[in-house]
Amino acid sequence: MTVALLAQSILNGLAAGGIYVLVALGLTLVFGIMNIVQFAHGEIYMLGAYASYFLIKLFGFSFWEALPVSAIAIGLLGIVLEKFFFRPFRDRFEPSIIVAVALMVLLQTTAVVGFGTDTKSMGGIIPGVLSIGGVTLSWDRLLGILVGIILVVALFLLIQKTKIGQAMVAVSQDPYAAALQGIDVNRISSIAMAVGCALAAIAGSLMGSIFSTSPFMGTSAITKGIAVIILGGLGSIPGAVAGGLVLGLIDGLVPPLLSSTMAGIVGFGVIIIVLLFRPTGFFGHE
Repeated sequence: MTVALLAQSILNGLAAGGIYVLVALGLTLVFGIMNIVQFAHGEIYMLGAYASYFLIKLFGFSFWEALPVSAIAIGLLGIVLEKFFFRPFRDRFEPSIIVAVALMVLLQTTAVVGFGTDTKSMGGIIPGVLSIGGVTLSWDRLLGILVGIILVVALFLLIQKTKIGQAMVAVSQDPYAAALQGIDVNRISSIAMAVGCALAAIAGSLMGSIFSTSPFMGTSAITKGIAVIILGGLGSIPGAVAGGLVLGLIDGLVPPLLSSTMAGIVGFGVIIIVLLFRPTGFFGHE
């Protein structure tokens, strides 16, 4: 592998890893605060992509106008899902999984019926590529990396520097003790679900602009998202970032050396090896 190809592969991996991180952060927030594995998160990601697509194609929005509107709309959907579907099963792990899987099937089927099975392209965010020393990266992917960095920093600041963020930490550690301290656990759960869904919508919109949008795009997203949070540690935000970047770099570096199929095998192999030596993942806790 030449130096140029290595640099190219690393940049591609970072671009993919940025998307993985955004998906995994939403899953991590929901799991950490509500103790729910949100299997329908991939479909939320898909709906975010479709929301941006229709805002651009039907209403003439630019991508940068469609992105926040899509995130807000899907975030509000997350509040509805939390209140009516997940809140009744907050302390019942197995039923919550059944509800999440049922939602996954329902949302995907609704998308197939409503949008059709054909892939749709919303077009690139910025045409052209950045080329330096034989290494090229589309502006779309570069912006995806930058947006990912900005949102990760914003989420860290939300958690560390705001009362809502500190309330999220308290609820994730012990919801009953948090409630005794006057924290509205239902409100914090709704906020966490809204933020998680908004992050998924942004990730889906970015991926839809780089590639295409389809009702089945959520399947690969939830597979990667769950792999990331397992590798990084369930409920750990730093773990979601580290896990996403590791799996992204594997997906960027392995295909030029072996094949795209081997990238998936190597990624899950790394997860197995890490769990053998550290069952809680990179930053998880017992």
